[in-house]
Amino acid sequence: MNRSERSVLVLGANGRFGQAAIQAFAAAGWRVLAQARRAPPSALPAGVRLLAQPMPELAAAAAGVQVVVHALNPPYPLWGRQALPLARQAMDLAQRLGARFMLPGNVYNFGRTMPARLQPDTAQQADTVKGRIRVAMEAELQARSAQGLQAVVIRAGDFYGGGSGAWLDRVVLGSLSKGKLVYPGPLDVPHAWAYLPDLAQAFVAVAARPDLPAFTRLHFAGDTLTGAQLLTAVERAAAGLGLAPATGWRRGGLPWGLMRLGAPFVPMWRELLEMEYLWRVPHALDGSALLSAAGPLPTTPLDAALRAVLQDLGDGGAGAAAASAAAAKPAARSS
Repeated sequence: MNRSERSVLVLGANGRFGQAAIQAFAAAGWRVLAQARRAPPSALPAGVRLLAQPMPELAAAAAGVQVVVHALNPPYPLWGRQALPLARQAMDLAQRLGARFMLPGNVYNFGRTMPARLQPDTAQQADTVKGRIRVAMEAELQARSAQGLQAVVIRAGDFYGGGSGAWLDRVVLGSLSKGKLVYPGPLDVPHAWAYLPDLAQAFVAVAARPDLPAFTRLHFAGDTLTGAQLLTAVERAAAGLGLAPATGWRRGGLPWGLMRLGAPFVPMWRELLEMEYLWRVPHALDGSALLSAAGPLPTTPLDAALRAVLQDLGDGGAGAAAASAAAAKPAARSS
């Protein structure tokens, strides 16, 4: 594919992954079309064209694109009803355009019995509503690939970075300004994480490959960390930014028992409880097939990624924490 002719349509430009994908593709010199129902909260990179049409009306405006990135992600309480229909609309669009369809996958497909190391061909034994929808989504992609659709799934762990709205900033760092870090599960269980700017770079690298099979599954290794390793790294990054509380960090967990009691009345709690097992079952993603397909990929060191997350939180997180730390030890902060 000639570099000057590369073009991509990103569906869901206002989502966190959508924003990261737009930035990465634009920086790599692609012509980028960004679909969103409303104007993005921050300025798009130079040259990116915003499309506000609903998906069924996008084909004419997006004619000529070689890649469609499916970054649409309904709110958790609506996911069961909307995720698969949206994915099917996106597949239909990619087929009409003759474009490669790229999907950010996750580990929901493997269920509570998943092995500790997940390969692209690991058996998918989903045992949750969301997991079964994910399995159905990928199965339909594979079936359509036999009818001419070029499709790629790049599976990753829990997103972090690139804005707010993830477990890391909403839960782990949610009480940062009070000197407290919250981890949702046991501190000794490995958990897969994916720094969004790095994941988006992987999408760019794979999108440019002309020699992939009609249907390809790849895993993005990202960062595999126990809860203790993550919290220690957060503390280290926060200290480097002057955010360490004078009295030291406190650590806590999520009140899963209380959430179970309230789940019938709080839809979001009910949805989160379905995926609680992901914090108790160790898992990591084997990224060797991705490296074979795309070659060496940019990797942001964990400490640098976490510093960026803390800085991105601004007044809602890091800024408030800095103010709290300054108030707690004025002499030290003024020296």
